[in-house]
Amino acid sequence: MNEPSRPRGPSVPLGCTVEPASVHGPPAPVLVAGAGNIFLGDDGFGCEVVARLGERDLPEGVDVRDYGIGGLHLAYDLLEGHRTLLLVDTIARGAEPGSLCLLEVGEQDLAEGVLETHGMDPATVLATLRTMGGRMPRTLVLGCEPSEVVERIGLSTPVGAAVEAAVDAVVDVVLDELAAPPGTQAPDAGTRVPDAGAGGP
Repeated sequence: MNEPSRPRGPSVPLGCTVEPASVHGPPAPVLVAGAGNIFLGDDGFGCEVVARLGERDLPEGVDVRDYGIGGLHLAYDLLEGHRTLLLVDTIARGAEPGSLCLLEVGEQDLAEGVLETHGMDPATVLATLRTMGGRMPRTLVLGCEPSEVVERIGLSTPVGAAVEAAVDAVVDVVLDELAAPPGTQAPDAGTRVPDAGAGGP
């Protein structure tokens, strides 16, 4: 006798673990989104940072989620109405591998292709969000200069060494964003994380 077929849930991209969105109560003011492909070497940087954040005691008011390459899932979650999005990913800018930078981006930046990350296309996420009736929150990107984006699991030495510094930076940004009264914004992104290598100044 054949077993009855079981309903299948929505597909999730390989290497992506997405926490369920909140059903009750208001959304957390800050959403930290790890992005990247863990099967492409340094492209898994954002996923590793989010995993390490699970070992930290974070304050209330922040959601930390690993989206992998699931830009559609991120767009859906942004419909919840988060005040700030902090995207963690690799950004190739020609700097020293393992260098960190914190950027604030707006809709115009994405439309002009100013921001180019490896894990997911922010412009596509924004376009999807618009078609669903949502709007872009204040968006910050914590990026790491990759060394090797190749088919393998595991970060290169310089990018792996930058993970703890990135975790510290995320915590600092989250605290600043939560401390800012609603309707205002925290200090300018560029003043909080220096464009320095993994070891920092």
